[in-house]
Amino acid sequence: MKLATAVLFVLSLTGAAGAAGIDCLSCHAEKASAKKSVHGALACADCHAAIRAFPHPDKVAPVNCASCHAGNASALAQSVHAGAGGPTCLNCHGDPHSILPAKDSQSTTYPANLPRTCGSCHGNAQLAKQLGLQEVYSLYMDSIHGFALTRDGLLVAASCSSCHGSHDILSSKDPMSKTNHVNVPQTCGTCHAGPLRDYTSSIHGQMLQAAPEEAPVCTNCHTAHQIAKVGTAEWQMKTTATCGGCHKDEYATYRDTFHAQVSALGYQQTARCWDCHGHHDILPPSDPKSTVASGQLVSTCGKCHAGASASFVKYDPHADSHDAVHYPALHYSAVFMNLLLASVLGFFALHTLAWFIRSHSGGNAGTKPKESPPE
Repeated sequence: MKLATAVLFVLSLTGAAGAAGIDCLSCHAEKASAKKSVHGALACADCHAAIRAFPHPDKVAPVNCASCHAGNASALAQSVHAGAGGPTCLNCHGDPHSILPAKDSQSTTYPANLPRTCGSCHGNAQLAKQLGLQEVYSLYMDSIHGFALTRDGLLVAASCSSCHGSHDILSSKDPMSKTNHVNVPQTCGTCHAGPLRDYTSSIHGQMLQAAPEEAPVCTNCHTAHQIAKVGTAEWQMKTTATCGGCHKDEYATYRDTFHAQVSALGYQQTARCWDCHGHHDILPPSDPKSTVASGQLVSTCGKCHAGASASFVKYDPHADSHDAVHYPALHYSAVFMNLLLASVLGFFALHTLAWFIRSHSGGNAGTKPKESPPE
């Protein structure tokens, strides 16, 4: 041991200590994994720049990753993770002597491993509560993206960095953030190019250009992390209510229809909002290309109702009997039916009350008793 120390001391005098890393491993053998890491081509002193001699100084400055990774360090310093208590390079990349390239399946930043890496903080319910955040790891893992990535092994599936970025993660309130309300369609569109094209030309996409903060975007309908497969019965059953979050009047009138009442009984094969209005390519009825334009209704209704005619499509699924101005016939028919129902039930109630009073007040007293039969 004394001999090794003496050798290192001599090397330190010549400035060779740590030059190739071999001499450092004489004492720090547990760091041998560094040679297999992404930093394997570097010498120890390239990172531990403050250590140039042996014995080491008592107080050594921590390794500064920015000396090589200035761009990433600058992005991190501007990100939502910056500041005291935020994650450092090592929180995401792991042991500095064992960091592997992101393409390595053992790396903490490998696509299939990234959710678990981010989940070390964002899956901690106590930490999320402390910071006022939502615990999103479990939501993502149960989503269609989470299933595709971690269970099916599809590395092209969206992971945390696909939507939020890597080092330059910004608050969703920041206009430059990939998850800012206005930027969400473009973020999702990096994978879902077809839906983005349809959405951009739709009434919702037009609203995004005119009134960005009010227009619905992908996350309004699909949520941010708990994105479900749209073909499932669960998603189909609940999403009319999602549309109704914005279209309250239309949702109220839809709920009065046969379609909605059958849906409420649990039947999946019935018309819902998107069956008539489309999915991402929703257009106003005034647009001739809209699926609910007057010239398209026979075709739209005919998808379910074979033989639908011009007379058939005169049915209005959103007619409101409370609106006497726009739907006078329906309104006064409803008034008549309500009055008829009230009068029938009222008469029945009076008849029942009279019968009840008669039966409990000796109603048979005024009748002539029957004579006894002859012996």
